[in-house]
Amino acid sequence: MFLGTYTPRLDEKSRLILPAKFRDELSDGVVLTRGQERCVYVFSMEEFHRVHEQMREAPLSSRQARDYIRVFLSGASDEKPDKQGRITIPAPLREYAGLDRDVAVIGAGTRAEIWDQTAWSDYLSEQESAFSETDEEVIPGLF
Repeated sequence: MFLGTYTPRLDEKSRLILPAKFRDELSDGVVLTRGQERCVYVFSMEEFHRVHEQMREAPLSSRQARDYIRVFLSGASDEKPDKQGRITIPAPLREYAGLDRDVAVIGAGTRAEIWDQTAWSDYLSEQESAFSETDEEVIPGLF
């Protein structure tokens, strides 16, 4: 499970050192793809295969499903961490998420997400207020 927030930097070759706590689960390879809210999703190979199987269940007749799958998979890139735990983030994904040098890598349970550090701070500020004011059952059975 991916948990926490980390603030590594992209190096001059657009490589990111994965947080040490994530490396074991991602050592066999990762899939990077467009995430919602203009971040980059980071999946282990195993989790990505599971997500892809769910996508295959979507009806081909659903335009919304076809559109989502096209955008999601066309931006995907499989990467293998090097011995130092670094992965290269392809230019199209860096551009999509507005990644420069300072990034935030957050744990989101079954995946990690890579955000521009300023965008993450802004998003978190907006969402923390709504999070603390949530009074309905947003996730069934949680509270």
